[in-house]
Formats: sequence, C-alpha cells, structure tokens
Amino acid sequence: MSLSLENDPSMSLEEQPADAFGRTWPRLDGIDLLRGIAILFVLLNHVNMRLVIGHIPYGNGVPPALLRLLVWNGQRGVQMFFAISGFLITSIAIRRSEELSRIRVLEFYRLRFARIAPLLLLLLAVLTVLDAAHIHDYVICAKAGGLRAALLAALTFRINLLEARHGYLPGSWDVLWSLSVEETFYLFFPLICRLVGGRKPLYVATLLTFIVLGPVARAVLARGNEIWHEYSYLGGMDAIALGSLTALALCRIRLERRQAWLAGLTGTALLAFCLAVGVPALARTGLDMSLVAIATCLIIAASEQSGWRSPGVLRPLVGLGRRSYETYLTHMFVVFAFFSLFLSLGKPPYAVPLLFAGTIVAAGVLGALTARFYSEPLNRLLRSDRLAWRAAGRQAQNAVSP
Repeated sequence: MSLSLENDPSMSLEEQPADAFGRTWPRLDGIDLLRGIAILFVLLNHVNMRLVIGHIPYGNGVPPALLRLLVWNGQRGVQMFFAISGFLITSIAIRRSEELSRIRVLEFYRLRFARIAPLLLLLLAVLTVLDAAHIHDYVICAKAGGLRAALLAALTFRINLLEARHGYLPGSWDVLWSLSVEETFYLFFPLICRLVGGRKPLYVATLLTFIVLGPVARAVLARGNEIWHEYSYLGGMDAIALGSLTALALCRIRLERRQAWLAGLTGTALLAFCLAVGVPALARTGLDMSLVAIATCLIIAASEQSGWRSPGVLRPLVGLGRRSYETYLTHMFVVFAFFSLFLSLGKPPYAVPLLFAGTIVAAGVLGALTARFYSEPLNRLLRSDRLAWRAAGRQAQNAVSP
C-alpha cells in the first residue's frame, strides 16, 4: 500500500511544496489513476472476503472472468502500488538530489517519517483502544502474542513476518503487511544509493537482483506457507525494484508520442490479462506478479512521457488514488461496519451490490477526510520545520562567508 507515495505523496497539484531548490512538480494523472484502480481492487477484495468467510454466495450468473477481475485482485492491486512506489520515490530522489549518489540519507528518512508516521501512529493508537475494549474484529489473539507483539511488529515493520508465523491478524492490522515490505526496502534505499548510486551499472545490477529474486521468493522460498507466499519481503520488493528501474530509464530515454502510446496500450492489455484471466502455470512460478509489475511500469512510462490528462469521467478514481494511503490504512473500519450492518439486516441478496458500493464510497470519503484534516497538515508541518531549519542554516552560512 504503500501506498504512502509521493508526487509529493499526499498533496494535490495546487498544494505541491517546493523542495530545497525551490522546485515543484505536477502530479501525473495516469499514476493517480493507477493508484485509484489498485485501491479499488483492494476494497472490492476485502468486501468479498467478508462474504466468503460468512459463507454468503452472491456470484451466481456472473461471468467467472468478470468476477475474478472485480473481487479477487487485492494482492495484485498491492503489487501495482509497489511498482508505483518504486518509480515515484526514485524519481523524487533524483529530482531532489540530481544524482542518487548525492541523496541526503537523514533528509530522506525524515521525509518518509513525515509521510508515514502520523497516520500509522494514529491507527495503532485506535487499534490499541479497540483491542483493550475487546471489540470484535479488532482483538489480537494470544496465539499471535497479543497486542504487545502486534504493536512491536507494526513499529518495526514485521507484521508480515508475525502473520507468516502465527496466522492472519484482524483486518485493520493485516493491511500493515505491505507497509512492512515497502518501508524495509526504503530503510536501505538511501544507503544503497550512497554506496553504488554513482555507478549506475552496479545500482541497476542491484535492482535486477531483487527482480529475479521476487518470483523465486513467491514460488520457492515460501515453502508452502500461504501467507509468506503473498507477504514476504522479497516477494514484494521485485515490483519496487522494477518501478525504480523504470524511473532510472526514463531519466535517460525520451519516448516519442507513438512509442509512449504503444507502451501504454501494451501495459494496459497485459495488466487486463493478468487481472481478468491469468495463467495458473505463471502463478505457480511466481511470475504472474512480475507481469503485473511490468505492465504497471509500462503504463507509468506512457503516462510520464505523454503527459496524459484524465477525462472527467475518471476523476473520482484519480481522486481516490491521490488519497490511497489514507484510504488503505483506514478502509477496514468501513468494511467491518458495513458488513455488520449487512448482517443485521438479515444478509439480503439484493443488498450485496449496495454493500460493495457503499463501502467504496464511504472508504473513499473517510480517506479524503483523514488526509485533509490530519495526515496532510501534519505532513506539511513536519516538512516545513525541515525547510525552516535549512533556510536558517543557509542564512548562517551566508552571514559568516567572506
């Protein structure tokens, strides 16, 4: 998820802050649309899982390919997020530092903290209260080590490891597995950039290593553990590495308009095939997720090079994508609330479409409100302190310069 991405990560075009060099960058509608589609898949999948767990049949008469496309692609949606994340974080790092080898490590960590920490800490505080109050759907079982173990795992980005060892956690905790993968990658990202960023072939070789190990981790290293097959570190980092490699390539290559459209159409067709059809043999080798990431990167390249602007009919999805981090971390509250309402009404079949639609709309609204009134203001506040400190440092340096 994460969904903790930057164009700057949390802000609209009008809210883009200048970086240390006074530069701003416009958002890319194509990328925000991809994020909107990805979070939509996650929402649909999690509602579907509530229905499946509750043994509520509802897909009779729906073509299997359509049903697969709509409600069984949550994991692939997260893989799309990982690829987008790798592209955006690498692009922003290059723009801020001009060269990856010059990336400011502490500044990178501080910017990540400003983006990730406020909402993550609020979520953990709310979940702690709900666990302490023994609210159904939010209690950590003793088998998983209880609340203390879950909090420690969340704060050290090991939720995925905890679940692989002890089983799935409640939904609002479970979504943090993707943050564990993503932020572990970014813990080492600036250090690797400092070490080998100036030697592009070595940095590319590092990314290719992650790309090769991704399907191996899913198909072989998981050793039959269903959770680790989906949640392992290496199993998600190949998509992040592909996104990062795409950012490096687009810094050097300028696609002609026809080439950009061809990349976009190819990526869209490949992504649609992976989402709606799929090939069991590819899934067994772990390459299905690799294809999802490659398709996403092709669409990213087309969007970045063509400057595609979204038509009005797609603006709701674009808006959903711009608040994907907030929606992702908070949507399970909506899923559980709406499903409880559905059960209280007697599980009427006619209400299933309303359950899906209502959950999507309410989760999007909750994500937007959380972003506007909480995470975005805190993000700006934490970043403004950094910029003020940098400005004071420059003034002091100028004052003592001959």
